[in-house]
Amino acid sequence: MTTTTQPEARWAAVRAGLTRGWLETKYSIKEPGDLVWILAFPVIYAVVLLFMRGSTVPGTDFALGAMVLPSLVGMGIAFGGLTGPASTIAVDREDGTLLRAKATPNGMIGYLVGKILMFALTTLVSLIVMVIPGVMVAGDLRLDARTWLLLTLIFLVGMVATVPISVALGSLLKTSSQTGLLFLGSMLLIVPSGIFYPITALPEWLQWVGQAFPYYWLGLGARSAMLPESMAAAEIGGSWRTLEMFGVLGVWAVVGMVLAPIVLRRMARRESGSTVAAARERYMTKGY
Repeated sequence: MTTTTQPEARWAAVRAGLTRGWLETKYSIKEPGDLVWILAFPVIYAVVLLFMRGSTVPGTDFALGAMVLPSLVGMGIAFGGLTGPASTIAVDREDGTLLRAKATPNGMIGYLVGKILMFALTTLVSLIVMVIPGVMVAGDLRLDARTWLLLTLIFLVGMVATVPISVALGSLLKTSSQTGLLFLGSMLLIVPSGIFYPITALPEWLQWVGQAFPYYWLGLGARSAMLPESMAAAEIGGSWRTLEMFGVLGVWAVVGMVLAPIVLRRMARRESGSTVAAARERYMTKGY
């Protein structure tokens, strides 16, 4: 009789999580409500970029759409990773999914991996919908092998840096209706992030606030990948700070990957069949 070592068990949980994430992605794309959520903002941003066609940054001949598109890419990565997962946690708690994951060996690891894959894929769809028309109308972009390699790395690191944190925050909420607070918080963090306005034009204390969160660093990373080197002059220190960008996102990723399973397990320990049934009853009564 063979025994399964802990590393093998964890790897099996990762594989199960990848399978779960793929299945959840296919289900989400087939749901009209989820599909609207995935596509709504990218379509709006794409339309905005179309209206920017022919416009330039004031005082320069640089295309305005080319300046805005990279920041929207960074925001899209952060927004996809920070807002969606939290709402699914509350729903999964109410329908018993987390209770079942708790009962499975290394189930929380598999659950977390599944969420990372699911939201990475749905966020990727959103970015494609926005980037393809954006690139067609936004001239002056830097689009070479370095661009796509750097964007790929930023996207992967960004997902690992944001989804686990969102999962951990979602675990602290009592009901799915409270996820609107996280959405509002995310929107507020965009203000000092340098997404829509150069961060160097903000008060210094707001610059520090912006640099504490992934929005700024993902936007900076996307700009460093897609804009000419000369545009770094508008950034803090006149540099893209690529190493610092990956370093900060890496810290967020490590914190999230360590914290999320712990919070999930503690939250799941408080759940029972009766509490799940009561939550489901409330859920159905509200007509969701």
